[in-house]
Amino acid sequence: MKPSHIEHIGIAVKNLDESVEFYEKVLGLQCYNIEEVKDQKVRTAFFQVGDTKIELLESTDPEGPISKYIEKKGEGMHHIAFAVENIEEKLRAAEQNGVRLIDKEPRKGAEGLDIAFLHPKSTHGVLTELCEDKSKNRINS
Repeated sequence: MKPSHIEHIGIAVKNLDESVEFYEKVLGLQCYNIEEVKDQKVRTAFFQVGDTKIELLESTDPEGPISKYIEKKGEGMHHIAFAVENIEEKLRAAEQNGVRLIDKEPRKGAEGLDIAFLHPKSTHGVLTELCEDKSKNRINS
């Protein structure tokens, strides 16, 4: 598969505004983007830390996946996302290698990325996200 880098680390939070304040005031980071991804029932906030981003995730629905995650496990690390090229090909290869897919086809995520998740039961307990920035691929092609 060979990802190019860690795209971001996703952290589930109960209150996005309070969490952003902590990351800015205590850690000295600057939130550069807050957006809602309606189909995922989540609000996100992003921070750049070197070459990697931190994504804070707040549920917008009590039945959403982030609400359920926090209810079961509490706030904390939710997933790790890897940047890849040819995400569709990477999903097929993962499935051929016995990995259980949450998303058999990529979908749109925050920041306009194409995303797909691999099930944590197939990835040693870590929810793993694959991300592709197709806008960069078109520019570099």
